[in-house]
Amino acid sequence: MKMFLLFALLLVLALLMILLGIILGEAGAWYFAWLLGTGVIVLVAAMGGVLLDAQDERQAAAGNRPAADPHG
Repeated sequence: MKMFLLFALLLVLALLMILLGIILGEAGAWYFAWLLGTGVIVLVAAMGGVLLDAQDERQAAAGNRPAADPHG
């Protein structure tokens, strides 16, 4: 039963996306590209923050500089 409900939910979601594509017409591709691009930029920015934190921790562990205190 759980699998059927998941299938039904995904089917309804797919139908809504098809309907949205029909309504948007030619502009649909632009909106898709905008949403996809925004998501990629957010992920790249988050990845950059994680890498910066990892570099700071590595330098602090090597003794090159003291670790920054995030609380003050």
